[in-house]
Amino acid sequence: MSTPSHSAPRAPLLSTADALATLLAAAVPIAETESVATLDALGRVLAADVVSELDVPPAHTSAMDGYAVRVADLVHDERRLPVSQRVPAGHSPQPLAAGTAARIFTGAPVPPGADAVVMQEQTEVDGDAVAILHTPKAGEWITAQGADIRRGAVILPAGTRLSPQALGLAASIGAARLQVARRLKVAVFFTGDELTMPGEPLAPGGIYNSNRFTLRGLLTRLNCEVTDFGIVPDRFDATRDALVAAARDHDLILTSGGVSVGEEDHVKPAVESLGRLSLWQIAMKPGKPLAFGAVRRGAEGGPGGETHFIGLPGNPVSSFVTFLLFVRPFLLRLAGAHEVAPRAVSLRADFTQTKGDRRNEFLRARVNAAGGLDVFPNQSSAVLTSTVWGDGLIDNPPNHAISAGETVRFLPFSELLG
Repeated sequence: MSTPSHSAPRAPLLSTADALATLLAAAVPIAETESVATLDALGRVLAADVVSELDVPPAHTSAMDGYAVRVADLVHDERRLPVSQRVPAGHSPQPLAAGTAARIFTGAPVPPGADAVVMQEQTEVDGDAVAILHTPKAGEWITAQGADIRRGAVILPAGTRLSPQALGLAASIGAARLQVARRLKVAVFFTGDELTMPGEPLAPGGIYNSNRFTLRGLLTRLNCEVTDFGIVPDRFDATRDALVAAARDHDLILTSGGVSVGEEDHVKPAVESLGRLSLWQIAMKPGKPLAFGAVRRGAEGGPGGETHFIGLPGNPVSSFVTFLLFVRPFLLRLAGAHEVAPRAVSLRADFTQTKGDRRNEFLRARVNAAGGLDVFPNQSSAVLTSTVWGDGLIDNPPNHAISAGETVRFLPFSELLG
């Protein structure tokens, strides 16, 4: 089979905002869901609201170690009350008899009839009685029933990506299992005759395949099921065969390399021979050559439909940055997540960049001890060291020079990698 021509007119460069909007518009959330144990649901996307069937706390509880009392019993000069019961956490108290106090511990249910707790530091024990040295107000040091959660409340809406604290919240209402979107299935392969796996001899002109490790790690953090088709030779037929195999039973095909305009870049024409491309090349640095489209399933007689396709550039920083800015939100939206955009922060630039690029730049930077931002001195798309050194990316608009002291938009890796 002959290789299709690379001489077609180049598509205009899209802005990063328009490119992301194109991807998200195509990311129709998957319909399949599954029930998983709450303990195993970290990072998954809720497919149904989590509704509480109880109040939290389920009863009035003490917020302190101390003594539960009736405020009305403390209006007279006599502040010495007999201790009528002891209430540890996890035990049911008896109603508090008038004129008595109950020894109580943090988290324990407040006895019926008691309307305040006096912390133990404001009391003195006197045999079987306690002297109350403080006049409390009604409700003092009592956490009211339902103060955190009311019965019938939606505590976690569908579309929530489950954080550790969200799992704790679900557990606090007794939810042992959660309904979540099934794991996304992603096929990956890497093009380039120069690519070598660590542990193998490095031939002249060869490089180790760092992108395979970076991208698989990023996909794993997003709870994807990854099928790795490995390194594909720089040939049109081999690339096409890999796409056909990857389209089966996957939600997304993700590739690295081969999406530029060189004679050895076969991914773009191979995708076009099997499906379509909706965009190609973005006005950003690093990462201009990024392709998005779909590959038909059933090209070899299998079931029909399409599998999404995203082709990342081969340079390691470009591949890393474009994954964070485009693939991550695309996959989250495909899983049904409502919030897919990272939260940016405004920080001070402690450096000067005298000339802006015509494209939207994403500069690797880190926060210094003074709370400002320093940039890595070499912003080349081949310098992977900058991604480990940095704390995030400065989102610098096209043609914008940066002066020391100005405020810039910063995307922390803690947001982009979470």
